[in-house]
Amino acid sequence: MALHSLLIIGCGSIGERHLRCFQRTGRAQVSACDANPALLETMAKTYQVPTFDHWEKALAAQRFDAVVICTPAHFHIPMAVRVLQQGCHVLIEKPLSQSMAGVDDLLKAHALSGKQASVAYVLHVYPLLIQAREFLRSGEFGPIRHVTSTSGQYFPGGRPAHTVHYSQTYYRDRKMGGGAIQDALTHTANWVESVVGPTDSVLCDCAHQVLPGVTVEDTVNVSARHGDILVNYTLNQFQAPNESTLQFNTAAGSVKIEFHHRRWGTFKLGDAAWNWRDVPPADRDAPFIAQAEAFLDQIEGKPSRLCSLEAAARTLRFNLAALASADAGARVHCDRVIA
Repeated sequence: MALHSLLIIGCGSIGERHLRCFQRTGRAQVSACDANPALLETMAKTYQVPTFDHWEKALAAQRFDAVVICTPAHFHIPMAVRVLQQGCHVLIEKPLSQSMAGVDDLLKAHALSGKQASVAYVLHVYPLLIQAREFLRSGEFGPIRHVTSTSGQYFPGGRPAHTVHYSQTYYRDRKMGGGAIQDALTHTANWVESVVGPTDSVLCDCAHQVLPGVTVEDTVNVSARHGDILVNYTLNQFQAPNESTLQFNTAAGSVKIEFHHRRWGTFKLGDAAWNWRDVPPADRDAPFIAQAEAFLDQIEGKPSRLCSLEAAARTLRFNLAALASADAGARVHCDRVIA
């Protein structure tokens, strides 16, 4: 089996995870690129991979089949356009960007390239979410009318010790894709949109409550509308337990997803209790390996299981509308976002 030549641009926490997980597929020959010499040295020693200190030098020096972009969000679109023009497939870390600038150019570049392009909203490959979404799409319980999402975790605890402190990364600045909305809530919003369709409008309140070393929001409440469906999101990035629950309610029953218990369940109107489906536990890399496998399948011509550029652009509008709503203290319609 021929190995795909792959370049990881950006070797922070998520870039290193992509590097490691693409290696573990056994289907990719991976190279690392970062402007930080210490990070590059760590990648070379830990994973025995070739390294580059500048992404444009890397693209000029070697032919890659695909590129994974793991830089701060404001670099995503110009890098992705260049990568596609170079004839490479591209996987872009979420969010797609931190503004709408250049999105149309990226979509055009993708259409002209004939290459595959996806955005790494990793929830799309979680087995319990795939199962729950299939059930919801079956229509057995009828139309969804209300969705609730409640989640929280201790954000500093999830980062490898050798990586740069989050307060010194993109996270500290909304303009680089930082803050709880663009860093964490965007995952859930993107997946919910894959079930109930694009977000029409949002009313958002957010604040910096606890997380040390930054001033961006670490706590968010959002009331969203998707047509006639109401959606509520609550999230914080400082609470002690790592817990996340999604619930979809219809007139005939409810579907609940409990990430922390690795299960999803149904409760039909008239039932006495939840009917749970457990999903076997897996290590933290498992979904990222599944995502890497899905991307490699995609560039080999198999159907995509990942988030498209178009879907990621819709979620980008959610992100920007939520930020604008919080700043203005008013409901914002996503299709009117121009930032």
